[in-house]
Amino acid sequence: MADTSQRERITQYIQDTYGTQAEYLWADSPGNAIFRHSASKKWYAALMCVLPEKLGLTGEEALDVMDIKCSTIMIGSLLSTKGFLPAYHMNKNHWISIVLDNSVSDDQIIPLLELSYDCVAPKRRKKSSQPVEA
Repeated sequence: MADTSQRERITQYIQDTYGTQAEYLWADSPGNAIFRHSASKKWYAALMCVLPEKLGLTGEEALDVMDIKCSTIMIGSLLSTKGFLPAYHMNKNHWISIVLDNSVSDDQIIPLLELSYDCVAPKRRKKSSQPVEA
């Protein structure tokens, strides 16, 4: 497992857990992929290779980042943690970027990925408030 990149480990986890495959939508960014919820067809994760300057960071080498959807309150607290950045190319109120350089552990990422997946799941309809028969 040590020889695989964090991006590869997370991609494998997504495929094994949610049964969704990476979709490569952009010809000019062939390494960038999204994952959609199978029922709602909404994105719950985007994997991208981004130059550090576009993320407000220094360095020359492109970084793997993953955007996930989460609550505004959670975003506020995560942004003070190493490895979390304002969402790249997504609504910064509802999405956050995670740098996939092992500065955030897989064990920290997986529950956030689960929240993102659940966040885009189809909403359940409330049952009508019929009185229950005894």
